[in-house]
Amino acid sequence: MKRRHFLAATGASLATGALASTLGHAAPKNALRLLILGGTRFIGLHMTELALARGHSVTFFNRGRTNTDRYPKIERLRGDRNGDLAALAGREWDAVIDNSGYLPRQVRDTATLLEPKVRRYLFISSVSVYANFLTANDENSPVGKLDDPATEKIDEATYGPLKAACERAAQAVYGTSRASVIRPGLIVGPDDNTDRFTYWPARAARGGRMLAPGTPRDPIQIIDARDLAAFTLRLIENDVGGVFNVLSPPEKFRMGELVDESIAAAIEIARPATKPVARWVPADTLAAQKVAPWSDMPVWVPSSGDEAGFAATSAARALRAGLTIRPMRETVRDTLRWHLARPEAERNALKAGIKSEREAAVLAEADAR
Repeated sequence: MKRRHFLAATGASLATGALASTLGHAAPKNALRLLILGGTRFIGLHMTELALARGHSVTFFNRGRTNTDRYPKIERLRGDRNGDLAALAGREWDAVIDNSGYLPRQVRDTATLLEPKVRRYLFISSVSVYANFLTANDENSPVGKLDDPATEKIDEATYGPLKAACERAAQAVYGTSRASVIRPGLIVGPDDNTDRFTYWPARAARGGRMLAPGTPRDPIQIIDARDLAAFTLRLIENDVGGVFNVLSPPEKFRMGELVDESIAAAIEIARPATKPVARWVPADTLAAQKVAPWSDMPVWVPSSGDEAGFAATSAARALRAGLTIRPMRETVRDTLRWHLARPEAERNALKAGIKSEREAAVLAEADAR
């Protein structure tokens, strides 16, 4: 995989009743004490909401800078993974969810401190760990290696190999049975401020002709943050170790479904003045106009060349362990509702997706061919 596509996890409150049934089984008999390293952004918020709905207690450990008004009644420990772990010393929890480990040093130090008094360490990694995407990957595929093992620079070239090193750090301290490693694909849904998936329903809500990449048949892989949270809690509640790719199965979703559901949701919810209509432009035409997959056209990468296996990562192991994937329609609509409730400045300055002027120019060029 070209590291420009790295799938970093980033930071809508949900209905408690709906969350309580997300796992598909009864609430656990024993309430657990959970420590979340981070907790105040995107996936941490969904994990916290679900954990509380299922009767667990949650403690946050972070720097206390983000979303300090969310979940005001839970315990918050302040510190910094770069040298200030004092607030964790001597404390005891049933499991820790590490949402904020990007450097192996951080994971090693935290795991070493917690290991005597915390039964399970669950590390959120990424499918970006894989060495390449020439073919489909599963959990046994080779992972990337750092050119400089001592580097702590996080960029598109080092993100995946650093995550792989973090996995090894957690397993070195906890062993493979007490460490759980989750490798999500592109994490999507309400509260995702990367705007990658959000771009599509948001763009449809503007109305008019919208650029759509490749063909409607092109496969994509995603994981709704709420399904990720449910699987995370499932592993912890059932005391399951191991490594799991957590994303939709290959070919379950295609780009056409994402675009169609975005248009349908926009018409029903946003009611744009001009009906959104997709104009599909072939991958080679987009490449000739320097329209970049993933950044200009988020979620989509053509399944060819170095990226032939990008949307074919195996999810079989996680599915056998109880992973569930909600319908695209639900994720799109919930994301659009969340987006429309954002402050206007955020709605008007998406962090991903082709800019409107550039989109118009590409569409005009495509029409002229």
